[in-house]
Amino acid sequence: MAARSRIGVVGAGFVGMTCAQRIAERELGDVVLFDIIPDMPKGKALDMAESGPVEGYDSHVVGTNSMEEMSGCDVVVITAGLPRKPGMTREDLIDKNAEIVRDVSAKVAKHNPNAIIITVTNPLDIMTYLCWKVTAFPKQRVIGMAGVLDSARFSYFVSEKLNCSMRDISAMVLGGHGDSMVPLPRYTTVSGIPITDLLPQETIDQLVKRTRDGGVEIVNLLKQGSAYYAPSASVAAMVQSILHDEKRILPCCVMLEGEYGLSGLCAGVPVKLGRTGVEQILELKLSPEETKALSASADGVRSGIKHLNL
Repeated sequence: MAARSRIGVVGAGFVGMTCAQRIAERELGDVVLFDIIPDMPKGKALDMAESGPVEGYDSHVVGTNSMEEMSGCDVVVITAGLPRKPGMTREDLIDKNAEIVRDVSAKVAKHNPNAIIITVTNPLDIMTYLCWKVTAFPKQRVIGMAGVLDSARFSYFVSEKLNCSMRDISAMVLGGHGDSMVPLPRYTTVSGIPITDLLPQETIDQLVKRTRDGGVEIVNLLKQGSAYYAPSASVAAMVQSILHDEKRILPCCVMLEGEYGLSGLCAGVPVKLGRTGVEQILELKLSPEETKALSASADGVRSGIKHLNL
C-alpha cells in the first residue's frame, strides 16, 4: 500500500482549523496542524480526529507547537497571520503579516524542502511573493489561494441572481486578491452560456462590484475576523487537485514571468494544478479594457511588494 500524503497547515485559527477539517474529511492525506499557542492545535486536532468515526474518514490529524514535527509534508498550507477587522484593507496587514510569513516560510522550507506551498495569508499576492522569495522554491511550488475563492463568490452571486444551480456555473477572476481584482464576465458561464448573454450589463456590473467587495462584506458582518468557510473550501480543492494529480484548471496566484505582459510579481491567473504544482499557466485572450484592468491590479501588487524592501 502506498504511503499516504502528508499535509501541513500552519496556523490553527478559523481558516487553518477549517482547512485541516476539510482536508481530513476528503481523506486527502494525514494532517499536521501547527500553531504557536501552547497546546491549542493539539486540542483542535484531537477534536477533529474524534469526529472521524462519525464522519467515516481515516485521515490522521495531529496538532503541534513544533515546526520540526511538520517535516516531510507533500503540501503545506500557510494561513498564519492577522485577520482583517472592519475598516481595514488587506494592505493594512502588510507589515505585521510579512513578519509572520517571512519567519514561517523559512521554517517550512527548512523542514519541507520538497513541499508545495499554498499561501492564504493576506495581503495574498504580496505574501505569496514573499514566501517564494524567502523559500527560493521553484515558482511552480509556491501558489496563492485567491482566484478559486473570488471565482466561487462570483459564481454564488450569479446563481443567486439567475436562480439556477451553482453546479452549472464556471466563473473566472484574475488579478490581485483585493479591490482591484478582475472578474471576467465573458469567461463566466452557465452551462457554457456566457453571463453576458443572460444578464444586463448593469446587473453584471453590480455582481462584479459585490465580488470585489466580497471579503469586506463578510468582515463587516462578522465584526471580528474574516471569512473562513469559503477560503478553506478553496484550499481543499487546490490540495485535492495537486495530490490527486487532477490537473484542474483553477485561477491561482502564481509568479509571472512575462505571461499577460506581467513580470516580477505574483497575481491570479488560470493555471493547471497537478502533482508537481503549477504545470501550466493559461493565457486568455483579453479585451483592451480587461488588459487595462489587469495591469492596474498588478500595479497595486507591485506597490505592496516594493513596500517590503526585499
